Amino acid sequence: MKKLRTFRTIGILQICKALAISVSILLLPCFEVRADSTFVYAVQMSARVQASPPQITISWEPDPYGANSYTIYRKAKTDTSWSSPLVVLSGSATNYSDTRVSVGTNYEYQIVKAGSLGYAGYGYIFTGIQAPLTDQRGTVILVVGKESVVGLDADLAQLQSDLVGDGWQVIRHDVSTNDTPDNVRTLILNDYWADPAAVNTVFLFGHVPILQTGNIDYDGHGARPMPADAFYGDVYYDWPTNPTNSPNYLPSDLMLMVGRVDLADMPGIGSAVPWASETSLLKNYLRKDHNWRQNLIPVERRALMGNRRGDESGLATAASGYRNFEPFVGPGQTIEANIEDTAPAAQRWASMLEAGNYLWAYGNGGGLDTAISYLGTNDMYDEVWSTDIVGQDAKAAFVMVFGSHLGNWDHPDNIMRSVLATSSVGLACFMSGQPHWFCHHMGLGETIGYSTRLTQNNSTLYQNQVNIFTRAAYIALMGDPTLRMEPVAPPSGLSAVPSGSNVQLSWSGSPNPGLVGYHVYRAASPAGPFSRLTAAPVAVTSFADSGLAAGSYTYMVRAVALITNPSGSYYDPSQGLFVSVTAAGLPASLVVQVQADSSGFNLIWSSQPGVTYRVEAKTVLGQSSWLNISGTLTATGSSTSWKDTHTSLYPARFYRVVSP
Repeated sequence: MKKLRTFRTIGILQICKALAISVSILLLPCFEVRADSTFVYAVQMSARVQASPPQITISWEPDPYGANSYTIYRKAKTDTSWSSPLVVLSGSATNYSDTRVSVGTNYEYQIVKAGSLGYAGYGYIFTGIQAPLTDQRGTVILVVGKESVVGLDADLAQLQSDLVGDGWQVIRHDVSTNDTPDNVRTLILNDYWADPAAVNTVFLFGHVPILQTGNIDYDGHGARPMPADAFYGDVYYDWPTNPTNSPNYLPSDLMLMVGRVDLADMPGIGSAVPWASETSLLKNYLRKDHNWRQNLIPVERRALMGNRRGDESGLATAASGYRNFEPFVGPGQTIEANIEDTAPAAQRWASMLEAGNYLWAYGNGGGLDTAISYLGTNDMYDEVWSTDIVGQDAKAAFVMVFGSHLGNWDHPDNIMRSVLATSSVGLACFMSGQPHWFCHHMGLGETIGYSTRLTQNNSTLYQNQVNIFTRAAYIALMGDPTLRMEPVAPPSGLSAVPSGSNVQLSWSGSPNPGLVGYHVYRAASPAGPFSRLTAAPVAVTSFADSGLAAGSYTYMVRAVALITNPSGSYYDPSQGLFVSVTAAGLPASLVVQVQADSSGFNLIWSSQPGVTYRVEAKTVLGQSSWLNISGTLTATGSSTSWKDTHTSLYPARFYRVVSP
């Protein structure tokens, strides 16, 4: 078996911050820190919020080596720079309470730690008090590799319905694996420029063509072309599609959030899981995707850390995990795997992923396309292989990894894509550490695609002690970019009963904790777009829609929960539950005929079966009120009649026929 280079360092490490990056050397101050204390390069933050009086309290883990100060910044989500510091606190501080906040507003905080040994730590959190609901997500372009999905029509239809049920409009393109990346991107660009205010995401599903960048050496193993899905997110710059000329770094900010689910050549030649064909793996991913959205995949709010590489002169790739995990799972919920050379098998990263379940996981070490060293289950050099990830059904929803060669995710049996091929839980994986990823917005309901684009476009707004290869073209997400971290259980059993121009909806309630009610939406077709009918969530499990014209309608009901987590609190909508119905409505005008005989006036009008009508009358037009003289009449055909036998009592009488 081929053994991988390891980066493990033992005991106290003298760090003279000299980091070779390709042909460049950065010279930074020297200090000492334990090699297994990589977390000191992150400020591990969480938040507690209260509505009355409004207050956000940020807390963080103390530094075991001591800190000189903590500088706290705050900005709005869309701000492109940090303003002057809110406050500078002493190195002994472990929390800060901000009272200059409002209920229903989002805030983003940065904490910069000045370590007493000379290093810096950075922490980020996106927080709010009852932050507002987001129920319209924009338009996602679903690009499907048609050779990969033969027989998956129903599964893809379910995916599209799920996307609509999460607030997306969907544009779908089926392309050939043998097509060119340029042709695929042209389809995306045409959609974007037709509606740039709405189109914001690209979901590549199946073996969609892959663009290779120019030559780049991110891991010290030589410059080489790298797969670059960022190409599909750039709407401004025309990338040369020859790898020799293609850019290594983003030439312009990406406007589109891009993610890929591509399970071609997985789990690879000679796999231990021979049942896993490309199509069956894609089908299984769609099943997981759907179940996650329906809140049917239970994972514990905890994270698993497998940090073999240590701090590496401040590069500290595992700081990506420590920094992101705390706002998601809270203090004390990041669990360390044993990465010692002789660690018992049950305490190793791969074994813990097999035996437990986690919301997030991070693992690093020496790397191959297909493996990471020292995170496996057996001897002191044991690797975790992609076939182990699949065969042992590693159970983490969102996974970060780092190691040599892992960024070549288009190679057969790549370990990042193996997370997507797991049976039960794995939804997304990406390589974080060169550069570091910043996912903290997911704590208040943003998509993982948002974190991907933010990381791709980041230069210096979000930082680590050392953060190299920022804006590299190879930064990519393996997984559905529309996924969110905290699904809410939807309602069930939605039914619709039409009556003329009215529709009565009823459903069974959601069991989700923190439930505040339901929003009701209506569209002309199941594909949307949907308009919300409820200004505020309704607490009951029924809704009446009235005044409808004749036609077909699709209704959607979403549960809304107030989620409180280690990032703050926000209103989170469930997937939509759908029902379609045909409403009789009202005719454009009622044609009423009056036939008189000795017993009175017989009124006849055009009608619609099942619709209720009433005849009203008054004696002085314009002065008296209309009086219901017929009671409720339910039409049984296209014509309905009713006779007024009291005409002799009135010198004159005016009639009208109305429907409720």
